[in-house]
Amino acid sequence: MAVLIDPPHWPAHGTSFSHLVSDHSLAELLFFADAAGVPFRAFDHDHYDVAERRYVELVAAGARPVAPSELVRRLVAGGLRVRTPDRTPQRAQVVPGLCAAWHELMPAAPGLGRELLERWQEPHRHYHDVRHLAQLLAALAALGGGTPARPVTLAAWFHDAVHDGIAGDDERASATLARTALEAAGLPADEVDEVVRLVLLTIDHDPDPADDAGILLVDGDLSVLGQPPGRYHYYSRGVRLENPQFDDHKFASGRMRALDGLLSKEQLFGSLAGREFWEAQARGNLDVERSRWSKLVETT
Repeated sequence: MAVLIDPPHWPAHGTSFSHLVSDHSLAELLFFADAAGVPFRAFDHDHYDVAERRYVELVAAGARPVAPSELVRRLVAGGLRVRTPDRTPQRAQVVPGLCAAWHELMPAAPGLGRELLERWQEPHRHYHDVRHLAQLLAALAALGGGTPARPVTLAAWFHDAVHDGIAGDDERASATLARTALEAAGLPADEVDEVVRLVLLTIDHDPDPADDAGILLVDGDLSVLGQPPGRYHYYSRGVRLENPQFDDHKFASGRMRALDGLLSKEQLFGSLAGREFWEAQARGNLDVERSRWSKLVETT
């Protein structure tokens, strides 16, 4: 059981890169990288890409040098290799499916669909982008056993349509956008009101126990918490990258408050299906992430 590093033989950005992995656990890799000052942006599901200039330093810190073939073999043997189908997709991979989904949902409003997709592809987004939207739509279908009611699906499309990194304000602005755009598209007033109500639920993620539509949307939005560790921590990386205005200590302190709020809940998911799909994995993921940020706070 060890943190491993292969030689810097992978050319990119005017230098060569090594892969840094653990053959024991992803948590071991994350904690080692944090302690060694490897930036979180270098994380990619099951490894860190580290520049040649860091190789000797990381070996001195305890990373064990191995050949690339041995690194891959031990990563696979440890059950930690995240294969391509299980990785967060590239943005371009999900756009055609989203275009088709919008056409099926609102065929009379293609321009609105294009506007929303442009918003979801803004360059400052690292997690709250088209991949999050695609995953949420898939989660809604899995939770409901099929296509959810139109207001729930529309709320998914609008809930992060405005994303400036200001919690609460973003959701309220997204709800306002939803009302304006859907009224202009001729949606019935009761459906517009329901979409707006559902979007606003994603501020606190705390729907009433009798609110089936709200539980469906909120559980789908939180489904990322219950993904396999490599994908979960890639999501966590995206959240960090969306907050470059904070130094690590300030971000860690704020993120820990959010994680503590989630972990204090008796149940993260309001539906039985959500709990069966994601509850146990989500709590394990949240615990590991909280431990990472707490170590950073303690050492700064």
